[in-house]
Amino acid sequence: MFSITMRAMSDRDEQKPRGGFFKRLRERMNRGRGLGLTLGFAGRKLDDELAEELETQLLMADVGLDAADRILAAMRKKLGKAAIDSDDQVRALLRDVLADMLRDHAQPLTVDTSARPYVILVVGVNGSGKTTTIGKLARRLKDQGYSVMLAAGDTYRAAAIEQLQAWGERNDVPVVAQQPGADPAAVIYDACEAARARGADVLLADTAGRLQNKAGLMAELEKVVRIAGKLDPAAPHEKMLVLDSSLGQNAISQAVEFHNAVGLTGITMTKLDGGAKGGVLVALAAQLDVPFRFIGVGEQAEDMDVFDADAFAAALAGIESA
Repeated sequence: MFSITMRAMSDRDEQKPRGGFFKRLRERMNRGRGLGLTLGFAGRKLDDELAEELETQLLMADVGLDAADRILAAMRKKLGKAAIDSDDQVRALLRDVLADMLRDHAQPLTVDTSARPYVILVVGVNGSGKTTTIGKLARRLKDQGYSVMLAAGDTYRAAAIEQLQAWGERNDVPVVAQQPGADPAAVIYDACEAARARGADVLLADTAGRLQNKAGLMAELEKVVRIAGKLDPAAPHEKMLVLDSSLGQNAISQAVEFHNAVGLTGITMTKLDGGAKGGVLVALAAQLDVPFRFIGVGEQAEDMDVFDADAFAAALAGIESA
């Protein structure tokens, strides 16, 4: 059995310097070029011809048609009829427009300790980084002073159970697990009971992510949500989708499906260091009214941070934060 440690509650409000994380994000995301735009717009006006060129580049960067149209309309409004001075001006303008689009979605995860346990159900397809995200989040929450438990609700893959148990050992937090093939809803229910009995602040629950049976997966998730609500009608308090940024526009359809099934309350984007341009987050902002919680750029616990609209927009534009 793993021990549970608690830090002083005042530690929860401490803010770590975040410049280092977003500097790494900018450097790693598409090799420091953000959306990867090839500009060369100096001396030109943002007329129909130039707008079409920029739209094409935005679409290639996974921004999506709706978001690209919104970006161009906002840029035109800000530029007016003036000629473009330099590419730096375009990047700064793009940064400001993107930040405006993303800012309402930048809503950090807030744990309500009166729930006890505050249940965070983590969903997503296989390979999206769910289990790793749970491990990182467990470390973050524990460092903030919360007592945390994990639930191995992905019972279809023995490797998923073992991976979650490894994160539990690494973070010194208990893991509720059963044998592979067990009913996921039963695992979540047992974990909720155990977390309540121990007085744990947060329960992080993993779920299966099978692509080959979407209808069955969604029905199973709906059952897990119902079962979690038997001990606390408000649970799960957070239904967080983990998305692989390298999937581009396919990530949009995944988000829509999961949102329709369980009503997402948060999105975490992973693997932004793997060559992805990051534009899919802008597309998501244009299509779904779901907060962005975290972004990740690597495998280590420190490679995940709270989503910051201004810093992320700067990284997308390929420039320093404002």
